[in-house]
Amino acid sequence: MESTLRLKALLFITGMIGVGIGGAILFVPAEFHATGGIVIGSDENLLSEVRAAGGALFACALIVMLGAFVSRLAFTALVLSTVLYLSYGTSRLVGMALDGMPSTNLMAVTAFELAVGLVCALALVNKKSPANRDGNASA
Repeated sequence: MESTLRLKALLFITGMIGVGIGGAILFVPAEFHATGGIVIGSDENLLSEVRAAGGALFACALIVMLGAFVSRLAFTALVLSTVLYLSYGTSRLVGMALDGMPSTNLMAVTAFELAVGLVCALALVNKKSPANRDGNASA
């Protein structure tokens, strides 16, 4: 019971973070990125690209959050949350290697994304997949 509550809390919190950030990028991208010192301006092409990524993050985060309330979606939501946060963090590390170091704020965001992704990955390792739980899959 306790692990189920922890999983639900993890999915809800990581989902809310994604909904907040994805929603901000989707609906107010220039203002959101300005808080990190990034100037988007009014270039329609750049805004379109940024909003698309924000919309994808928003949609994925809704699925993650839904996993906190719909038990049969919990495993999928946990996989999605793990992939989402680890891919953002590792992509930023690739950017640092290829482009140089970003602002201190963005380095902190990278550490946060990797930490959240690793917490999700740990939860994933400790949770059996639906197929394994039912005894339908062979290792």
